[in-house]
Amino acid sequence: MARLRSLLGGSGEATVTRRLAGTVFIIRLVSAALAYLSQILLARWMSGSDYGVYVYVWTWVLLLGSMMDFGISVSAQKLIPEYRTRGEHALLRGFLSGSRWMTFAVSAMVALLLAGAVRLLSPFIEAGAIVPLTIGCLALPAFVVANTQDGIARSHDWMRLALMPQFIVRQTLIIGLTAGAIALGFHLGATAAMLASAAAVWIAMIGQLLTLNRRLSGHVEPGPKAYDFRGWLAISLPILMVEGFYLLLSYTDVLVLQQFRPSEEVGVYFAVVKTLALVSFIHYAMSATTAHRFAEYHALGDRARLSAYVAHAINWTFWPSLAATILLLAFGKPLLWLFGPQFVTGYDIMFVAAIGLVVRSAIGPVERLLNMLGHQHICALAYALAFVMNVALCVALVPRFGGHGAAAATSISLTFETVLLFWIVRSRLGLHVLAFGKRG
Repeated sequence: MARLRSLLGGSGEATVTRRLAGTVFIIRLVSAALAYLSQILLARWMSGSDYGVYVYVWTWVLLLGSMMDFGISVSAQKLIPEYRTRGEHALLRGFLSGSRWMTFAVSAMVALLLAGAVRLLSPFIEAGAIVPLTIGCLALPAFVVANTQDGIARSHDWMRLALMPQFIVRQTLIIGLTAGAIALGFHLGATAAMLASAAAVWIAMIGQLLTLNRRLSGHVEPGPKAYDFRGWLAISLPILMVEGFYLLLSYTDVLVLQQFRPSEEVGVYFAVVKTLALVSFIHYAMSATTAHRFAEYHALGDRARLSAYVAHAINWTFWPSLAATILLLAFGKPLLWLFGPQFVTGYDIMFVAAIGLVVRSAIGPVERLLNMLGHQHICALAYALAFVMNVALCVALVPRFGGHGAAAATSISLTFETVLLFWIVRSRLGLHVLAFGKRG
């Protein structure tokens, strides 16, 4: 208990970061439990093919929804601290409102175009996926605005407001709505599951919007607003490339697997990925709590403070990730069995997929460091190269080895990405960004 109090008590920067990261991790952990429960229930309530279609469509929603905010959700953690540090309050007020309107308007137009494309391409799409894909398009604007609000809330250290609507409220609503449909005697196919998911996205986003506006009204003084759309996009679009290639790298395995293997095999692989999600949550927690501080310390010109903070973030990413990986691998079989007895066949895939996650955690949230310090272009190039490698390896390995090939391709690509990012930070910033080894 004394050790725990020393870790979480106090008011120093490192302590505050650990406490906020702990909050983020707990939210993601509860979210993981809810998501895990929802996937188990959906896998048991739906046929294998319907569940595979739902996983495929929901993966597209996650991928596109996370990219269609132009990188604003991440750049908010750079722009808001800089505006506050420089006293540019008009630009701050303009960004807090204008960024959300901009992302909503454009994502709504793109969603309508995508829905039209689904209709035009319907002869070439699996019949059971057409309506779920259309519903997924209609969920995108709410998903994008929620991501934008996430970045704004994080920049104010409002971690619960940033994450709970998307990760707790949304998952709870998906479970409640699908369970209600089952209780009322409806057949739960991919279409009904996507309707429930889309409704959950919109309800959670609107609740977050109302709460965020109320919090901002008490935190930011009213006054004139200035809109620097061009400046925002100049910073955000390269970050979008980083985030986009990262997301493509994350979802390529599932999307390629869907093209070459049966839907039932996609469902098994998705269960493996969900089971290992706890490891990536640790990285996510540190990224969420450190990015805006990287930008703040850089804006203040305090290199010593920045270097110490980076080292702290890396250590608190790698060692917990390693421990979580060992724990998950030890209990992998019973965890997969919760999805259904047939999902246990994916247990050995877990070991292959875990390699890449552990290697990537060894350098911590350095992609956020590069983005916040103005090196987003070279960071985007590193992610692009890793993505291209992942696609090539998936196409080469998945048709023959299925889920094992997808896991191997992703682990190799993550290792390649880690080496590139380590070299970039070492050469450009002069920082040692491994959780072990001599720092110089």
